Amino acid sequence: MARDHQPSRHRARALAASVVALVTGGVAAVLTGVPAAAAGLPKGHDVSSHQRNVDWPSAKAKGARFVYIKATEATAYRNPYFAQQYNGSRAAGLIRGAYHFAVPNKSSGKAQAAYFARGGGAWTADGWTLPPALDVEYNPYDKRDKCYGLSKARMVAWIKSFSDELKRRTGRRPVIYTTTHWWNLCTGGSGAFAANHALWIARHGSGDAGTLPAGWSYWTFWQYDNSGSLPGDQNLFNGSPNGLRTFARGD
Repeated sequence: MARDHQPSRHRARALAASVVALVTGGVAAVLTGVPAAAAGLPKGHDVSSHQRNVDWPSAKAKGARFVYIKATEATAYRNPYFAQQYNGSRAAGLIRGAYHFAVPNKSSGKAQAAYFARGGGAWTADGWTLPPALDVEYNPYDKRDKCYGLSKARMVAWIKSFSDELKRRTGRRPVIYTTTHWWNLCTGGSGAFAANHALWIARHGSGDAGTLPAGWSYWTFWQYDNSGSLPGDQNLFNGSPNGLRTFARGD
């Protein structure tokens, strides 16, 4: 996917794909649709300002059941299309949620969580609102510094600070979006979050979600491709349509 207003998640995902290819020792095969192993699971996608004013009825007609929408990044960027995307997806009948792109070397986890909560990262137990998500991954602003200059211990502390503040403000712990490689590299394979944070794993060009970050025994969302039939990145929910609604409510 092309980059956002700021060169955050989308450039980072290109880096993520190249890292995965290097780690696996080859170029990943391109998927032409939903991985066979996950056929039948609810389909969804995630979007940012790059997708602009999304045709939400069309996305719903193509099978989308949920969507995550970029709301904020660090403490100085808000998606200018957020209102159209967040409210339009709900009007079309999609379960939707917001995500924040973390830039841990810019400000504290607490400060970024507060900015996110004010800028679209709220949550309500209406069955239509997914818990807010934290996108924490490769540094798109310096490819040589994948971990934003933070030690493993400081990165874990940053994520904990973000999570604690978001829980205080919204009542939900964030879903954590990451890759296994980044998590192991930048948190030292921390298992501190798996017990009370849902995992949104990014793994493109593969028939399955692969080895998960330390602590997690299953994924809740899987981003399996960065393009496809739906606008933005392609995702699956690991459960039934009723399970997706239950997850949204926080039951």
